[in-house]
Amino acid sequence: MRQNKQRSGWGAAGQQAQQHYLVKPRYLAVGGDLRHVTEYLRASGWKDKSKTGGPIVFDSPDKSVRIGYDPFTQPGGWTISGKQTAHQEAWHATFGRQTPVEIVAGITDALFKERKAHAPNVWEPLQQQGWETERGKHFTARSPDGDAFVRFHQSGRGQAHWWAGARNEHGRVWEAMFTPTTPMHLVQAFSTALSEPQPVLRPLGHVPPSQRIRTTSVSVLPSQLSAWQQARITAARAATWARNSFATNRARTPPGARPYATSDGRRR
Repeated sequence: MRQNKQRSGWGAAGQQAQQHYLVKPRYLAVGGDLRHVTEYLRASGWKDKSKTGGPIVFDSPDKSVRIGYDPFTQPGGWTISGKQTAHQEAWHATFGRQTPVEIVAGITDALFKERKAHAPNVWEPLQQQGWETERGKHFTARSPDGDAFVRFHQSGRGQAHWWAGARNEHGRVWEAMFTPTTPMHLVQAFSTALSEPQPVLRPLGHVPPSQRIRTTSVSVLPSQLSAWQQARITAARAATWARNSFATNRARTPPGARPYATSDGRRR
């Protein structure tokens, strides 16, 4: 799919209903519309560094994280790289080109969310969806149908390797790998998106030829697709505005000028 086509407006084909399919499980749906990821990044203020006819590249506003998609090289696919900061070592995550965009978005969307107070647990979302875990040479969680996995192996101090993937009757569909320094809340966001039971939408002609998937045919208007995408973009813009406003107000308010409550409950 060409990049300029991916950036065209949703709903451009008019109001004739188009056949789509709801595909389960999502980890075997493959691919998807790249705009599910890229338009969210754009709406969140990320800089589009892509060149016409080349790979897709986005940089975060502070240039600490880069997200790319390259379909022109082998094996190609998604790369997410974080630079070293005062509180985080450099890290890197890769996803095969057939990784469903909804799963990739699980980790890219998490870049914009505040970390929860409790420690991340990569296995919890998987276990909640009935994935079975086993201890062997590696610690592994497998989907109920056995077609997807998340695997962990620690070869030494600071060498905790994570990788995941999915297979159908034709062989490997996609794989993902995370360097040991990848923030654990991002790996947990990935496992949450991977095990999400809700189906994903694919247009006619973009459903993989596999007996391992279950599909439901639906008719969708271009305006509906446009509205769904716009809702996601609006949410990204609202969250970005809220973060920026909070950061600006906190920077402008001197510590001694912040209101405080007196013993009678009044604020000064």
